[in-house]
Amino acid sequence: MAEKPTSPLPKLSAEQRRVVAGQYERANQVVSKGNFDYGIQLLLSCCKMDPANPTYRNTLRKTVRAKLKDQDKASWTASVSTLSAKLKVKAALHKKDYLKVLEVGEEILVKNPWDVGTHLALAEGFAGLELIDLAIWTLEQARQVKSTDATVNRALARLYERRGKFSQAMTLWEMVRKACPSDLEAQHKAKDLAASATIAKGNYEGVIAGTAKSPAGFTSPQAADAADEEEPQKETSAQEDRLAREIAQMQGRLQADPANATAYLHLAAIYRRAEQFDEARLILEKGLGPTGNHFQLAIELADLQIQPLRRDLALTEEKLRSQPKDKDLLRIHGQLQKEINLRELDYHRTKADRFPNELSHKFEVGVRLYRAGQYDEAIRELQAARNSPALHGQALYYLGYCFKQRNNWRLAQRNFEEALTHLTPKDEAVRKEVLFQLATGYADSGDLARAIDLAYELANMDFAYRDIGKLADDWQAKLQKA
Repeated sequence: MAEKPTSPLPKLSAEQRRVVAGQYERANQVVSKGNFDYGIQLLLSCCKMDPANPTYRNTLRKTVRAKLKDQDKASWTASVSTLSAKLKVKAALHKKDYLKVLEVGEEILVKNPWDVGTHLALAEGFAGLELIDLAIWTLEQARQVKSTDATVNRALARLYERRGKFSQAMTLWEMVRKACPSDLEAQHKAKDLAASATIAKGNYEGVIAGTAKSPAGFTSPQAADAADEEEPQKETSAQEDRLAREIAQMQGRLQADPANATAYLHLAAIYRRAEQFDEARLILEKGLGPTGNHFQLAIELADLQIQPLRRDLALTEEKLRSQPKDKDLLRIHGQLQKEINLRELDYHRTKADRFPNELSHKFEVGVRLYRAGQYDEAIRELQAARNSPALHGQALYYLGYCFKQRNNWRLAQRNFEEALTHLTPKDEAVRKEVLFQLATGYADSGDLARAIDLAYELANMDFAYRDIGKLADDWQAKLQKA
């Protein structure tokens, strides 16, 4: 069996980490006193000793910009003086000596932090060392210099996809496509990601197959061939006109009363319905000052900042339908779920603290605590939420899971069984899962007769649900043998 190749990144001992941390602290001290040159040399040494540390690199870049006072462009002398170093970077890339690329590349950026080519080389070096987040970081800095550069946007779009940031990748691929109309990769990526986003948002698989009616704004190829081309154009134009009128009306209200929190919320909602999330975010941020950090604006902004992650998750799930065993997609899916859950937990906790008598907020907090594996805390919130008649069945359902995770089958059973009596007809999917959990729980505890009864009840609803038919047959066979 072939051995896994070792990483070329240096493994620092405890003493080496102490030394580099000391150099970093010293660099900050001398820079604070205006000695930029000495501080930069210390920071370069830190980056060389610990090349995967983002803090050292970020501080180095900030220090260089502070020294050069964030000039808009490099002098011609800086460009000439770095020619030899650029050749070394090119040779190191050819040899795949990525540590050398990082070392020499940073020395170039000390003299010319606006050199886009060096940023691209560094990104390739970071990616070669599997330091994807640092590769993304350096290309995002390059975009501050040339936001429309197709080469930078193409490289960053690929890395965004690799990290599961599909929404941001889609924006950049579209920019590349417009800048380079003949770029086949950009054409395909922009089209594929846009189609995946549409499907993920609206579950339009039937529309694409030509078997369902298209929602507004999405037309299947089959429908497009048969429909009059002028009608969709008229409908889109009418929607755009209505959107412009609504925006103008709200903007007029804000001009008349800049402290009107409701107007900011309404305008943000208009942008959000139109999927113009950046505009919605900017409006809410703009309103925080004049309204004295109004709570509703702050909480809506927090939710809006989660939206790109939700969209990326939907895109990832759409891709997984066609590639269910793709390890990278599965990893990205897990990371996105975790990040979204943590952010939503903070969001709902804030609302629960603000409105302690609103049990729906406690329920949402409890669900996300359960997903985060904090079962004792989740139980406390869900037991409070079950006092709401509207949430009683759902709270019991999650309580059953919490107690099951704590290996307390008797309490899990009690909550699952009580949940069955409070679920409404619209909760059919939840009812199926509760029956499955009860059936398997009884089987695991040795009560096969009760397990079989519940399995048959579930099989009568949906025989194919999680192989319940086969499980019932197996339990029946075991019971007869006993």
